[in-house]
Amino acid sequence: MFTGDRSGDFLFAALHRAGYASQPLSQSMDDGLRLSGAWVTAAVRCAPPANKPTPSERETCSRYLSTELQVLAGARVLLALGAFAYEALCRLPEGGGGCGEKRERFAHGLALPLPPLEPGAAGGRGDTRAGRPRTLLCSYHPSQRNVFTGLLTAEMFDDVLARARELGA
Repeated sequence: MFTGDRSGDFLFAALHRAGYASQPLSQSMDDGLRLSGAWVTAAVRCAPPANKPTPSERETCSRYLSTELQVLAGARVLLALGAFAYEALCRLPEGGGGCGEKRERFAHGLALPLPPLEPGAAGGRGDTRAGRPRTLLCSYHPSQRNVFTGLLTAEMFDDVLARARELGA
């Protein structure tokens, strides 16, 4: 996912700066990119018309996301990229337990109560079957629209990934 498009260029460059990716770009499946301490997945498994998935497609694909989260039971931090991903995680017991609880935004070292879609917003604790609670972080999606308009900047996303690393330690 995200391989070979501008959203992926933004995402993988940030993952590389944060130490999660072996290289800053992913052009193809066999380009050598390796993730360490991170896993990239999607709420919807198909490429929907106009790249705009529907809630019913999210529901249809939820079992795949649920299974992945069960396999990744030791993951301490989940990062939702955009409202659609956030809602998908909140609907699953493995992903969102506590999505309605207090959120916080990490910006320049401060944690402030904010709505869930500010970059770095953190939700409540999720699945604890692995013995350690999960935290759900939120960010704007790294779409061209969000990046080009400045809704999401590289600095903001770097802050989100630094927060993820801090919470996952």
